[in-house]
Amino acid sequence: MTVAIATPPDVMNDIRSETPRVGVGAIVFRDGKVLVGRRIGSHGAGTWALPGGHLEYGETVEACARREVFEESGVAFGAVTPGPYVSDLFSDIGRHYVTLFVLAHHVSGEPAVLEPAKCTEWRWSAWTELPRPLFAPLDTLCRSGFDPLRIICGPDGR
Repeated sequence: MTVAIATPPDVMNDIRSETPRVGVGAIVFRDGKVLVGRRIGSHGAGTWALPGGHLEYGETVEACARREVFEESGVAFGAVTPGPYVSDLFSDIGRHYVTLFVLAHHVSGEPAVLEPAKCTEWRWSAWTELPRPLFAPLDTLCRSGFDPLRIICGPDGR
């Protein structure tokens, strides 16, 4: 499943001409909840986001998700299911990100703040009760109507 969010032409005129960057977000489930953290120290400070980060040269999306989630929170997860993607413009910093999402179940580790310059806390939250405000890629994903439980649990929610 993919989600493409079009960017209005008037917004495009407000940002620098730069190659889009690729972000990876991990939707990690435990007991029907997803792991989210409060961002600090970079764009989106004060917002809640899924664990994730920049895709490195030569890295697979899955490897990036595993690396970022473990580096940020100490959490490990099992098999990965590819998820949707979103496209967001951060006009305040002149950047365009395409964020690729993956879905997985928690396997081990209790979330801990391992990068305190980037995140103040981690918590497990129901998808329908995510804390606000949301980091732009997660907000875009939520506004698209995407429901990760339909993928993880199936169409009937089981």
